[in-house]
Amino acid sequence: MLKKMGEAVARVARKVNETVESGSDTLDLAECKLVSFPIGIYKVLRNVSGQIHLITLANNELKSLTSKFMTTFSQLRELHLEGNFLHRLPSEVSALQHLKAIDLSRNQFQDFPEQLTSLPALETINLEENEIVDVPVEKLAAMPALRSINLRFNPLNAEVRVIAPPLIKFDMLMSPEGARAPLP
Repeated sequence: MLKKMGEAVARVARKVNETVESGSDTLDLAECKLVSFPIGIYKVLRNVSGQIHLITLANNELKSLTSKFMTTFSQLRELHLEGNFLHRLPSEVSALQHLKAIDLSRNQFQDFPEQLTSLPALETINLEENEIVDVPVEKLAAMPALRSINLRFNPLNAEVRVIAPPLIKFDMLMSPEGARAPLP
């Protein structure tokens, strides 16, 4: 067990160092068994955090993200958080004014993360395979850049299914009522 933890920590350190040393605009910490975003990474990335435009934290065990994460990486254009245990986003997600795409699929959202509707550059939202019933259709319709939202395999209520299509100017992907996600 300790050996596996050590290997996971070494993997994270290696990936963070690669980002710093190469001056990359990408931080990929997918499949690193993270239960939270490591605090030490803020210090290591302090001189390059403004250059990072894409962060991937997919397929970890994250239950939440802190406000510090959102404010530190405020220059993000893409954020991949699919395959975690997230059920909400901090209000500071509003700091991500340049964010164009967010992937929150395969998490545990029961409520639509309405803070996303305040992001002016957001073009793509993926919330596939969550537990969302209701969606703020009017707020989504008012988003200037939104082009696509994926809500497949969510137990959306009938009202959303009826009201949304005539109000929206973007692609809204929904599964047939009662559809279940395929087993992995």
